[in-house]
Amino acid sequence: MSFGSFNSQSQHSAKAEINVVPLVDVMLVLLVIFIITAPLLTHSVKIDLPKASSNPNITKPDHVELAIREDGSLFWNGELVPKESLAARFEIEAKKEPQPELHIKADGTAAYEKVAQVMSVAAKTGLVKIGFVTDPSFSK
Repeated sequence: MSFGSFNSQSQHSAKAEINVVPLVDVMLVLLVIFIITAPLLTHSVKIDLPKASSNPNITKPDHVELAIREDGSLFWNGELVPKESLAARFEIEAKKEPQPELHIKADGTAAYEKVAQVMSVAAKTGLVKIGFVTDPSFSK
């Protein structure tokens, strides 16, 4: 707002000011219009969809349990197998789809060398899922 000055010799010039009251009125009217019309724009169509239930078909691959005793004897799913036939059995299992897991159960007193040899043969034939089975109840 402009006030007159105490200097009487100054020239009176027109001051340009923007009147914002009409602008605020227009903005408030637009806001009310949008508040009223926004819920009307989100309408939905009611459709009776059929109900269906489905369970995912999870196929777990079989697993092969290979037990190694202290004396080096090998047991394929409980069946005694010679060490020479191990590579051929691993090759057959490696070609299956999905590839089965190899669970190695080694005796606590078995030499690690025997376990490492079995793991080496399994890896060379293409078996990639090799795991160790332990007894969780044993504690010192």
